[in-house]
Amino acid sequence: MRRVGAIVFAMGLALILSGCTVYGEHPVMTIADATGGAGFEHGLWRDIQQQNWKDLEHHIAGNFVYVTPAGRLEREAALAEIEKMRVTDFSMGDVTTEMNNDAFVVTYTITLRGSDGSNAFSNQPQRRMTVWQKQKASWVAIAHSVIGPS
Repeated sequence: MRRVGAIVFAMGLALILSGCTVYGEHPVMTIADATGGAGFEHGLWRDIQQQNWKDLEHHIAGNFVYVTPAGRLEREAALAEIEKMRVTDFSMGDVTTEMNNDAFVVTYTITLRGSDGSNAFSNQPQRRMTVWQKQKASWVAIAHSVIGPS
């Protein structure tokens, strides 16, 4: 009888522990699919890769600031620069997310494959940072910076 009880207990425990793996990871296809800072960032790059400019623009704040080694760009000029990108693939690493009330600060490294419209991207990972803020019912990027090679 003890043996049957132990087997039933072990089977129940196995069932409970496997319950969290029944559903696969929900892939972030657009920013709207994201549920946290890292997901927002992955959605941003997926939108750029798929040239989904409408979704991207919807998630860029009116007072968005884009800072690169070449200088600072306001929203419209930043979007024009971003829309020149032809990203064929990207990989992110060292992702760190900090949340403070209604804002996420996401820092990471990214390696881009493709071109900026005229020149191929370097194969060197870049350090980047984006600040996401909750505004009304959605999250928008209010600042993005390209810090340079990691």
